[in-house]
Amino acid sequence: MLYILHPRQAVIKNVDKMINCGDPSFGGAMYGCTKCGTSKFVPFRCKSRFCPTCGVKYCQDRSNAMSFKLIQCTHRHCVFTIDDDLRHFFLEDRSLLDCLFNSVRSVILRMFHQLNKSKNFVPGFICVLHTFGRPLEWNPHIHCLITEGGFSDDGFWRVVKHFDYSYLRKAFQTALLNELESKIGPSFKKTKAAIYRKDKNGFYVYAKPNLCDPQTVVKYISRYLGRPVIALKRIDSYDGENVTFHYNRHEDNAFVSKTVSALDFISLLIQHIPESHYKMTRYYGLYARQRIKDNTLRRIIHKSKHTVIRSFSKWKNNILISFGYDPLCCPNCSTTMSLMDIYYNHKRVSLEELYQKAKIKCRSA
Repeated sequence: MLYILHPRQAVIKNVDKMINCGDPSFGGAMYGCTKCGTSKFVPFRCKSRFCPTCGVKYCQDRSNAMSFKLIQCTHRHCVFTIDDDLRHFFLEDRSLLDCLFNSVRSVILRMFHQLNKSKNFVPGFICVLHTFGRPLEWNPHIHCLITEGGFSDDGFWRVVKHFDYSYLRKAFQTALLNELESKIGPSFKKTKAAIYRKDKNGFYVYAKPNLCDPQTVVKYISRYLGRPVIALKRIDSYDGENVTFHYNRHEDNAFVSKTVSALDFISLLIQHIPESHYKMTRYYGLYARQRIKDNTLRRIIHKSKHTVIRSFSKWKNNILISFGYDPLCCPNCSTTMSLMDIYYNHKRVSLEELYQKAKIKCRSA
């Protein structure tokens, strides 16, 4: 991968993390039973979004954070797509992905502002960047969850059921092309003119049915907006050379099975690894600003439940829910093990040495 694909530094970092995920040589926590002295070493995880194990945990935490912000109202899901001819610009210069967020933000805020300029109705919306399609190709687009209503400066909530999709398509096209021209420069003018001639009705904006039930909204966020590039269940086989995976085609929902070489499969996956510290999820409007008046809005999940919900995503409870056993329960006397020591050292250290150090420390105590 290093010598053939020439990956970015962020890719190398994430792949190295994934390979060493759960390796006890890189550190972990030592737990021990206070009754019988049984010890158990729990290695650290890599916490990379690219890792199949840690990616699930990341999606859980991100989904919880999103659900805690949601207002008790109907939400609408919109997908803002771009023309195929623009995709390579974002692949060659990933800093241009900010233009997608900025364009969606300006279009939605302007649409609500036009409802009543003096009242200044502001919606709450969450934007999530997906750079992949079902076949794993490079296809940057924005998923946006928008409140069907806006909150005015004087504390009045206005329900908005009608979204002008003709306006959204054309306004998003204009905003994005202007953003790209300001970033790329005069060389983009020719492409901009060609896009206007090609997409006379603007870029395609897709709207899913309303998500009325609050629990449906929370479930939808965790399953869809927080999903990884490819689920493990979509990978059918690997024979040592080729990987076979499947997907349902968008156009007709037909089942498609695809077989590619292992290196090509890796290439498809690693192109979607974002740069370090890049925010793939962004909050706007009511979900971004902090005003005392906005706190009067009722949330889907009350603050009193946040701690309980967060506890379900902890590694101990995740294992208990998924596999039906407590990882910190002593196998000899069924006593809950206590944390004895933490080891964090990227130098290679044998697992036996870690056990011996923990036992000596326990005996001396």
